Amino acid sequence: MSQDQVTPPTVTRDDIHTIDDDSFTDRNVCLVTGAGSGIGRATALAAAGNGLTVAATDLDEAGLVGTVDRGEDLDLAGSIEPIAGDLTNDDDIERIVEDAAELGDVKYLANVAGMQHIDSIDDFPMEAYDRMHRVMLRAPLYLSKLCIPHFRETEDGRGCVGNMASVHGHYVTSDKVGYNVSKFGLRGLTQSIAAEGDGEIRSFSISTGYVQTPLVTDQLGDTAEQRGISVDEVIEDVMLGQSRVKEMMDPIDVGNLFLLGFSDLGRHLDGGDLLFDGGMTLTYE
Repeated sequence: MSQDQVTPPTVTRDDIHTIDDDSFTDRNVCLVTGAGSGIGRATALAAAGNGLTVAATDLDEAGLVGTVDRGEDLDLAGSIEPIAGDLTNDDDIERIVEDAAELGDVKYLANVAGMQHIDSIDDFPMEAYDRMHRVMLRAPLYLSKLCIPHFRETEDGRGCVGNMASVHGHYVTSDKVGYNVSKFGLRGLTQSIAAEGDGEIRSFSISTGYVQTPLVTDQLGDTAEQRGISVDEVIEDVMLGQSRVKEMMDPIDVGNLFLLGFSDLGRHLDGGDLLFDGGMTLTYE
């Protein structure tokens, strides 16, 4: 596999798995972070494809336009409304939730936004760590805190938070301390929400191996340089070396998992983690 083969794929209508669920209507709002690209965009499209009103947020306004345009091209049952904002800014986080609530009943939250920095602990810049922490762990906590009261005000008083974790929330690789710590923390947040939700406010996390997203493509060069190997070796030996399934997931595969977890099919999924890693973490040779 070459770097060209991890170009993020375009979502089609056939890619979106639809679920018959009474709560999947345009009255209910699904707030999706990181919706300007990758898994966030795919999750926004999957939610709209299932009839939900989507509050799509990202710092990348041009990316949000692309997500909205793709949703319109696909003529999805639900709408995607862009809300630009910076997850490192509390005022923006509060405004994002307020704007989402104006679209309908906030019932689902997909914390997807992520970032990466490759460096050893010795050299890891704390400003990079602080930004990763705020985007990938603090913002999901604050968004959950702000959304949960809205969940309780929905027609049935229920709601659900889905958190984008990772195999790096189960085991770690070197030179990714900021990412590793954030993903382990997201699993703790997921379980904390479940502990306090009494089955009415549910939560779950999704842990995948490598997914064909810009985040993956963008880290290939840094990882290759850090390890002194080629980009192809990073893909074949580092990313897929321990996986039994020798292909990366598509972003829409993950978006569909979010909708499965939000739906009534996931009603017993509460605090749990959907580990879709191709056998990476639980098998060995």
